[in-house]
Amino acid sequence: MSETTAPSDGFQALRHLLDARPVASLATLHRGEPAVSMVPFVLRAEDGALLIHVSALATHTRDMHEHPRVSLMVMAEPDAATPPQALPRVTLQCEVQRLPREGTGYEPAKAAYLARFPDAAITFELADFSLVVLSPTSARLVAGFGRAHALAGEALQRWLRA
Repeated sequence: MSETTAPSDGFQALRHLLDARPVASLATLHRGEPAVSMVPFVLRAEDGALLIHVSALATHTRDMHEHPRVSLMVMAEPDAATPPQALPRVTLQCEVQRLPREGTGYEPAKAAYLARFPDAAITFELADFSLVVLSPTSARLVAGFGRAHALAGEALQRWLRA
């Protein structure tokens, strides 16, 4: 994934997946083995980071604490016209950072999360839940068969903020 140039216009539709799809597959390292779970997420417009709200009781939360690098995949809704292997998708490699409740960024992040998931308000009252920031370091964009692109660095940041 060394390519860092901006993708062609056909890849802008993939950026829309991060706004349109509310959940992602989160891959963590669990006891030395890969593990995948589902997380609702919000793309933070100002810096291209993703926010997730997780319980300390969840396996993936413990995994992220022990190994603060994850992969997150967002995929288009399957349809009858598209073979499963050609479904548009975005896979992000991310660095993990817990967002402390006492920090200055917590309230804006909470507001952004609740704007997308208002039913999650009750979980913000629970002591075992925390906000986690996933900062993308690289991306693999797949728009269909033979239409893949890798992004990193400033090109990734521009694409995420588009």
